[in-house]
Amino acid sequence: MTVNGLAVPGPARREEPNEPVLEVRGLCVDYGLGRDAVRAVNDADLVLRRGEVLGIAGESGSGKSTLAYALTRLLRAPGVITGGDVLFHSRGADGQTTTVDLLAADVHQLRQYRWSEIAVVFQSAMHALNPVARVEDQLTDVLRVHRPEMSREERRARAVEMLRMVGINADRLRSYPHELSGGMRQRVMIAMALILQPQIVIMDEPTTALDVVTQREILEELMTLRDRLGFAVIFITHDLSLLIELADSIAIMYAGRIVERAKASELFHAPRHPYSLGLLSSFPSLHGERVRMEGIPGSPPSLAAMPAGCTFHPRCPYVMDLCRTEEPPLARPLSEGGGRVTACWLQDGRHDPPEPLARAVPLVSSVADADDLSRSTS
Repeated sequence: MTVNGLAVPGPARREEPNEPVLEVRGLCVDYGLGRDAVRAVNDADLVLRRGEVLGIAGESGSGKSTLAYALTRLLRAPGVITGGDVLFHSRGADGQTTTVDLLAADVHQLRQYRWSEIAVVFQSAMHALNPVARVEDQLTDVLRVHRPEMSREERRARAVEMLRMVGINADRLRSYPHELSGGMRQRVMIAMALILQPQIVIMDEPTTALDVVTQREILEELMTLRDRLGFAVIFITHDLSLLIELADSIAIMYAGRIVERAKASELFHAPRHPYSLGLLSSFPSLHGERVRMEGIPGSPPSLAAMPAGCTFHPRCPYVMDLCRTEEPPLARPLSEGGGRVTACWLQDGRHDPPEPLARAVPLVSSVADADDLSRSTS
């Protein structure tokens, strides 16, 4: 498969994800308190399975990063989690699974799970790394805090191993962040996230501002490490074309709400929400004839002045009167089975959706078949 014309591993080459490792139920996040509060994440439901890559896509301000930080309770004031459950199913060395609600856990419990079991690769590596500390100190500090039984030599050996795993020579241990390129800094952040072998890695726009070649190299290394170590990934980005190639399943967010959730292949070939269709139509195909690109008109609404009904209706080309007054539930389209859900009145069985939102989902059995279908639908 390709990302911006460059090959990366595709979902069909991986093992099928199995039991859940993280379940999010009805998660709500507000900024501010009382009458001045605005809802940044509204009733989010997600399931992340072991070994899965779950993509979260949407425009800036859609609530993607807020959702990610809420999962690990890293939100800073004025962000407040006002409802929901985040259930982490931790698998021990003996294979036994323990379930903990991260939102109900105390500070001591959270410390046990953060970074050891759930790690985060932050959006800007230059700002996430300490500019006055060497790479070695930042990597070994994680081990010193979470693995106090390790000796200094063992911590350094582990840091060397992780740098080599992400394609960086050991002599870079003595470097400061400003002495590294953007791609190398991002690799250091990935090494730091994986150094304790977590079960979940949350990646917030990990390839933003990197050139395409560096982006490809980092993503290839990430997928190789995922296959080798078996961790699950929540991959947050505004680049839906990237997720189509990398993710097993995708959740589309708009104005703080998940409006569609489906397998990556289903979403690419047969979107069910007009916003998903608009995002897919906003990047060019690598195959077929040149066509005029059509963006989504308008801008996302202000969280302080949300429109009534469906929040996407002011920008939707298929808007109906019902959309202006009633908010659609996130539900399975009546014409389909499986775990796909969408929040659109056009899919409630009482209306006939337009052709772009009513395409049949093709059967894809291999990466080659997926590429052939991509060319045929371009």
